[in-house]
Amino acid sequence: MDRDGSNWAYLPYGPFATLEAYEAWLSEAALTPDPNFFAIIKRADNKAAGLASYLRINPQDGSIEVGHINYSPLLQKTREGTEAMYLMMKWAFESGYRRYEWKCNALNTKSRYAAQRLGLSYEGVFRQMSISKGRNRNTAWFAAIDKEWPALKASFETYLSDDNFAADGRPKKALSGLTKPLLYKRDTFEFGSE
Repeated sequence: MDRDGSNWAYLPYGPFATLEAYEAWLSEAALTPDPNFFAIIKRADNKAAGLASYLRINPQDGSIEVGHINYSPLLQKTREGTEAMYLMMKWAFESGYRRYEWKCNALNTKSRYAAQRLGLSYEGVFRQMSISKGRNRNTAWFAAIDKEWPALKASFETYLSDDNFAADGRPKKALSGLTKPLLYKRDTFEFGSE
């Protein structure tokens, strides 16, 4: 499905040489409480088409991050992919977390756009935060907080409702149009290159 390995470009692991190597990594990852991984299943065939995790789980301060997001092309830009992110955010806020974070390599413009589309506000870039796969990584940060959740939840519910989708499966209202007015701050896309 990801023949050129582009899905792995900004993740600290992968691509994997064989399915067996990936399965071994998944088995190991499944044993950790933080990050806590979830498979994202396509309804049509009941098969995994992506994964995501909660990490930096800090109930004392009420913050949690979503990350390690890796959608196969079957899940990218789909209603189901959006719904998975909504359900993860919903669980976090309904479980009492005050802050829901998303961070990504600053070079990963797709991830930066996705965070904002989902209603997470841009908070800045940590320069030279780490080295990933032998390269400098500047990290872009996004978050939503509990007081923003009711409006975000309403936006997701409007977007995900059956009434919002035409017969061809396209949404009548874009999620980004619903969440854009709710953003505390928008991404300036600084530090988008090394």
